[in-house]
Amino acid sequence: MADPHPIVSYSKAARFEDVRDDLKLAIEGKGLVIDYQSFVNRMLERTGKDVGSARKLYLDAQAFVFCSAALSRKTMEADPANASLCPYSIMVYATARQPGTVHVSYRRPWRPDGTAASKAALKEVERLLDGIAREALGLK
Repeated sequence: MADPHPIVSYSKAARFEDVRDDLKLAIEGKGLVIDYQSFVNRMLERTGKDVGSARKLYLDAQAFVFCSAALSRKTMEADPANASLCPYSIMVYATARQPGTVHVSYRRPWRPDGTAASKAALKEVERLLDGIAREALGLK
């Protein structure tokens, strides 16, 4: 059975730039290195006409890709197939329809077929992602 909530999302009224910077600090504050910063809104704006859509979805949208060597090793030692869940990504965005609300979201690292050790290791990854997302928005 699939997870009924594969995407976890939090939001608050804020400036996009402030939350984006706080997200970067939250990731780096855990001793993690951001491997890649994806400018999702720019890609959509650049390719919109190529796919026949000029609809503006985001005021801004960026994804940060990173990994935890310790947690990734733990998940992969539990099950080598868990490598498919790495690296981790957290998205920060403000929609064109609600420009004053900033969202931080991540994809829950979850497998219905995993062993108990695999599920426990992935739960640790989820706690890390959830803590970072909440910290970026100043949530408890």
